[in-house]
Order: sequence, then C-alpha cells, then structure tokens
Amino acid sequence: MSTDVTLRGRLTRDPELRFSASGKAVTKFAVVTSRRFKNQQTNEWEDRDTTFWDCVAFNELAENVANSLEKGTAVVVTGHASQEEWEAKDGTKRKSMKVTAEDVAPSLRFATVKIARATRSGPATSSTPAAEADPWATEEKPPF
Repeated sequence: MSTDVTLRGRLTRDPELRFSASGKAVTKFAVVTSRRFKNQQTNEWEDRDTTFWDCVAFNELAENVANSLEKGTAVVVTGHASQEEWEAKDGTKRKSMKVTAEDVAPSLRFATVKIARATRSGPATSSTPAAEADPWATEEKPPF
C-alpha cells in the first residue's frame, strides 16, 4: 500500500541513472528533509525531525532528473511513498521507505533556474507505468 507525499528537501547524492534490460530509464536519488528551528538559548539554527528518503524515477522523468540535478540541490518531490521489507545477509528483517516520484522540481526558494523544454523521442509516456500521460503537455502557447 502507498500514500501520496510531497517532500521538500535536498539531494544527498548525485542522481544515478541506469537503464533496464528493456531500455527503460531508471534514476535513483535520495532526499533529506528536516525542520529548522532557532534555539532560543544558543541563538543558533538546529535541524529536527531529519528523515532520509530513497526515491526512484522512471522514463523521461528519470533522464531529466539525472541531467538536471546534483547533490545539494534543494528540490520538491511529489509521488507515492511505500514501505519495503527485506531480509539482510545476517538474517535480520529490515524496512525502509521508498518514494516513486511522479514529479521532481528544483526549489526556487533560494535559487533561480532557466527552463528548457525536454525533447521527446516518441509518444508521450508517463513517469511511472501506472500513471496516465500528461494532460498539460501541448505544443500550443499558453493563453497568457
């Protein structure tokens, strides 16, 4: 079971782009989220509730993330969070949270970016196998 999430944080490493045997682009990356508070006693900023999120993106989104973002970039990620369970080599059971990204963007809170439309090599495909094609994708200019 998964739940929709929106993460706002920073990339902890450069995104890793790979291709499946069938040629599907897959990018893995990690985002750290935390809340900043000013400690009234020390008058210094502190991070609280720090969480590390493993994320994955597919298809064009995967390629765009890998080609556009790097470690330390402030990002906003929307997608579906799910818990994965596995057994470690020592036999202990482990769990982790994974986010399948539907959309990834650099945060413009402390930065600016120049947008460049990505070119597509074929019919529009979605970022995840179960999602529908982007209804906003159009070659027409917006009415404003």
